[in-house]
Amino acid sequence: MSGDQPLDSARDKLKAHLEFFEELGIDGVRLEPEWRTRREPNEPIEPIEPSEPHAPHEPHAPLTVFASQADALRAVRDDLGADCSRCKLHTLGRRQVVFGVGNPEADLMFVGEAPGADEDIQGEPFVGRAGQLLTKIIEAIGLRREDVYIANVIKCRPPGNRNPEPDEVEQCEPFLFRQIDTVKPKVIVALGKFAAQCLLRTSDPITRIRGREFKYRDAILIPTYHPAYLLRTPSAKREVWEDMKRVRAILNGDT
Repeated sequence: MSGDQPLDSARDKLKAHLEFFEELGIDGVRLEPEWRTRREPNEPIEPIEPSEPHAPHEPHAPLTVFASQADALRAVRDDLGADCSRCKLHTLGRRQVVFGVGNPEADLMFVGEAPGADEDIQGEPFVGRAGQLLTKIIEAIGLRREDVYIANVIKCRPPGNRNPEPDEVEQCEPFLFRQIDTVKPKVIVALGKFAAQCLLRTSDPITRIRGREFKYRDAILIPTYHPAYLLRTPSAKREVWEDMKRVRAILNGDT
């Protein structure tokens, strides 16, 4: 009926408007548990906006519109908190939460496993020996460290640099998803087995998935060896360089 058309049009515009806000990484819009579901490594992973871990879902809560991606990242950091106690790591000797660092509008994002001793002291990811090597890798493809965004799956140092445990990942990983969805990188480089397996929901070893490309949250995900592994196994640097040349080609549009 002709009298219904304006109402239908208004509803369509409102729906498109809300979907646009969701694509910007607005917090508190949806509550979806899909990130817990294991998928095959080559299966596309749909964007998910995890909700506040300890707050009840409020479908009618007002949307927050951020002026910039930097503001949106600050909101994610504030939600995480400077003294997060969502998992047991806050009782196991960590000094501080290590959120992430870099360009909030970066085309290239690096994701590692968890902070180490140096990162726990300085409050910034990848600042130790492995981080210094990562900086050199970034510079080798014509970028600076401040041009990219760097984060870890886990924001607190596990004791003795052990692998993060499932309950720790469950509490912390949603904040990484929100970082990714806010920065909206073109390319994500997963550094090492743990980060790659966690993001891709796979148990395949890094040797099997390295050298491949995956569609991930509107980005291209490229798994490669962790810089710490390169310090122990310098011969693997050649393979990482091949991966980084592919990253550079994608960023330059030479696909």
